[in-house]
Amino acid sequence: MADLFRMAMTDAQDLVPLKQEIQLSKQYLALEQLRMGDRLRVDWQIHEVPNDALIPPLLLQPLLENAVYHGIESLPQGGSIAIALRRNGDELQLTIENPFAPRSATPHPGNKMALQNIRERLALLFDAEARYHAESGTDFYRVEITLPYMKEETREHS
Repeated sequence: MADLFRMAMTDAQDLVPLKQEIQLSKQYLALEQLRMGDRLRVDWQIHEVPNDALIPPLLLQPLLENAVYHGIESLPQGGSIAIALRRNGDELQLTIENPFAPRSATPHPGNKMALQNIRERLALLFDAEARYHAESGTDFYRVEITLPYMKEETREHS
């Protein structure tokens, strides 16, 4: 929890190492797994992600919190959250997918603040270079984010 609070205090203009964001997200998911047990499964798919990649702070964790709260928690059998991270040329691609309760079930109310906050921060930091796409089907919800691959030396020279 202390790591989460420290990350929340980071300036929204700053970028943090992706490995730090992954570690924070794994810690968050470990806490949720203690609470939910076998109902929460996580599938990390990290492909060709360089150790020097930088991303906005608290990009993954709020998306994972939404996946747990709006997806896994509302399903009696639980489910699996798939987190895919990869570098594709000059871009970094992040995808989070979780099961979603059928439309007939009563969904958790949400105020969409986390998603709106992420969209606004991406626009502020990267303008049109970042893309955010959310898609829901009858039994899934997926968020895909593409942003420029930045590393510490790239940022120092800009």
